[in-house]
Amino acid sequence: MSEFNQYRREYTLGSLEEQDLNPDPLALFKEWLDVAVESKIPDPNAMTVATVDADGQPSQRIVLLKDLNADGFVFYTNLGSRKAKELQVNNKVSLHFPWHMLERQVRVCGTAQPLSRTQVAKYFFSRPKDSQLGAIVSKQSQPISSREMLLTQFAQMKEKFAHGEIPLPDFWGGFLVKPHQIEFWQGGEHRLHDRFEYTKQAANTWQIQRLNP
Repeated sequence: MSEFNQYRREYTLGSLEEQDLNPDPLALFKEWLDVAVESKIPDPNAMTVATVDADGQPSQRIVLLKDLNADGFVFYTNLGSRKAKELQVNNKVSLHFPWHMLERQVRVCGTAQPLSRTQVAKYFFSRPKDSQLGAIVSKQSQPISSREMLLTQFAQMKEKFAHGEIPLPDFWGGFLVKPHQIEFWQGGEHRLHDRFEYTKQAANTWQIQRLNP
């Protein structure tokens, strides 16, 4: 039997009760995100993005949340990437925020819609120049023969734009994930975790229910 079956610990950092809940799950998420940032955990805005291809095969990867607003969660990507192509076929998406050090996690289910070019440009030009160059050089999710080739292409592009502004690539974009379900999970002793699930209703209100751990 694997030694991993011996790995266990108690979750004792906190609890989540009805009186702790905000009627708006995005407001509660912002509170939790602020705590993650203040706790100085690595990459507090890192999230798993799960998509499904045309054959029903799920795929996951970690990206960074770049904006949170009243409509939902924003991230940016190469539009030729696997995730972007899968979202073009099926825009249903799931996000997951794994704040292990806080014994918390958040699960989001929603639909992704492309951002406007104005929104994309605003973010792209706010990035450091080397990050802009990296976005242009990388044909995300496509095969490449070696890292050396990638670094050579980066150096060539850096020389090309050494004294000029880098144009916004037409293959660079972003998505807004509009949630219809958000679950907040707080670890509890004896595996009796606290879980609350928000489900969006027709009138733009949210139904809240406690889930069994």
